Amino acid sequence: MKITFDCYHPEELEEAAEILINFFRTARVFTFSGDLGAGKTTFIKAVCHELGSPDPVSSPTYSLVNEYRLDDDKKIYHFDFYRITDPSEALDIGFEEYLESGNYCLIEWPKLISDLLPPDTVNVQIREKESARQIIMTGTKEPLAV
Repeated sequence: MKITFDCYHPEELEEAAEILINFFRTARVFTFSGDLGAGKTTFIKAVCHELGSPDPVSSPTYSLVNEYRLDDDKKIYHFDFYRITDPSEALDIGFEEYLESGNYCLIEWPKLISDLLPPDTVNVQIREKESARQIIMTGTKEPLAV
C-alpha cells in the first residue's frame, strides 16, 4: 500500500504522523529516507508525539540510537545510520535485537542496513516538492482497517 501526503505547513506533520501510525498500525519497523535537511528527524518527532512519547526527540547521529519511553512500558528506538560505513556497525550495537524486541524502530538513512530489515518494514520517503514536503509511505503488506 502506498500513501502520499503533501505537507505545506509544519503543523501538518502531526496529521501525516497520525496517518502513518493508523494505516500501518501493526508495523513496528519504519525507515525514513530523504536528502539532508528533508525533514526526517522532524517527522520522527511528530511520529513519537503521535505514539505518546513524553520524551524530547533528537537525532542520534553520533550515538546511532536514541530510546524514548511510551506509557505502556514499551519503547521507541530511533536510529540514524548516516555515519556508518558497513552493516556490521549496526550489528555491533545489537540492531537485530532491537528489531526483534516488538518495540517501534524508526530508522533514518537505512540504505546500508536494508538487507537486515524485516519484510513488513514500512518505508517513508520525504521529498522537497515546490513549497511543500511530500511524504510517501509504502508498506509491504496490507494495513488493518482504520
